[in-house]
Amino acid sequence: MKQKVYSIDGKELRDIELDDTVFGLPQNEAVIWDAINNELANRRLGTASTKDRGEIHGSNAKPYKQKGTGRARRGDKKSPVLVGGGTVFGPKPRDFSYSMTRKAKRLALKTILSLKAQNDMIKIVEDFSVGSGKTKDMVKILKNFGEQQRTVLIFKDHEPSKSPDDAENVALKATSMLVRRSGANIPWLSFLGYDRLSAHELFYGRRVILTETAVKSLNTFYGAKSEGE
Repeated sequence: MKQKVYSIDGKELRDIELDDTVFGLPQNEAVIWDAINNELANRRLGTASTKDRGEIHGSNAKPYKQKGTGRARRGDKKSPVLVGGGTVFGPKPRDFSYSMTRKAKRLALKTILSLKAQNDMIKIVEDFSVGSGKTKDMVKILKNFGEQQRTVLIFKDHEPSKSPDDAENVALKATSMLVRRSGANIPWLSFLGYDRLSAHELFYGRRVILTETAVKSLNTFYGAKSEGE
């Protein structure tokens, strides 16, 4: 399928081809749910902890005699039914994370991209930089593509594996740093690299903006000819 490429002023420039195996898939709600649930589970710290009666600090002595008082029998003051006592079956530190197959994860991301494309929620913009690194300049650019709403900006980030002396990589790194800096204080804007997509961020984004280079990289990285497909 073809999509319009816009300038940062919101003017149409040219058409770009979107790979149908990335942006033209049918809806698959199950795999999307799996991917989002997996991401949220992997983010959980799992540090919640409570003390049972064996961990509460206090005396093990019987508070009063067993019989003759008319009161309920007590073994010690750390009983769960007393204020300050232990917790019964409370949470303990645990690992909530689990793995998801690479194939299913990639399918989920491509399905979400297809969903956004089919609902006209994707805008493709020419590669740009915010030279000043100021928030107001980024907001000005975003206003050209609609009202303020939850937005995801996908671009081609620099490649850390490349040589630090590579001039192209140095320039790309400087550009991505300025773009991220200019949008760091915008609460409704998030940034994603084309090869580090998040199903949660993508799905709940009301608008997805892709740079022209990111689209080409997505076509290659997630396309039918990519490794593992």
